[in-house]
Amino acid sequence: MINISAEELTSKLNQITTFIFDVDGVLTDGTVLALESGEQARTFLVKDGFAVEKAVKLGYHVAIISGGNQIGVRKRLEFLGVKELFLGVKDKVKIYQEYLEKHQLSAENVLYMGDDLPDYDIMKLVGLATCPSDATEEIKAISHYISDFGGGKGAVREIIEKVLKLQNNWPLSAQKANA
Repeated sequence: MINISAEELTSKLNQITTFIFDVDGVLTDGTVLALESGEQARTFLVKDGFAVEKAVKLGYHVAIISGGNQIGVRKRLEFLGVKELFLGVKDKVKIYQEYLEKHQLSAENVLYMGDDLPDYDIMKLVGLATCPSDATEEIKAISHYISDFGGGKGAVREIIEKVLKLQNNWPLSAQKANA
């Protein structure tokens, strides 16, 4: 892990306006169930979904950049309100750079969560590189933050919740602060 102080991490979290996630190994545990139909089913944690949906509804940019391209994954993410789905991607960096330009974003405002080597290059470019606890060693080495949770087991929920709570946008945060 990149060694940053708690104050630096808080500063980085405070600047986040954009969440970008990989799918397999991040929003899922990386397990693929190969069905006779040819579909490769994944499972998603509802708690991760709640956090993604909340971030979308609050106006944060939420995007998915993934090499996989399964219809079930697309439908799940669309159900959560994610509009910017880049699936079947071969060059994640190119998509990321185009995304920044399209939305006039600065890298320091972007949090990316990845778990394996296809995420390496993009994670070197973002303001806050994060990963699940079960990411590969190479990804952990370049991450500013490593979740306490594995992919598909709450890592996405944890990092979104950290950002939203810090920015006083998590449900009940404002009520607790004013109590």
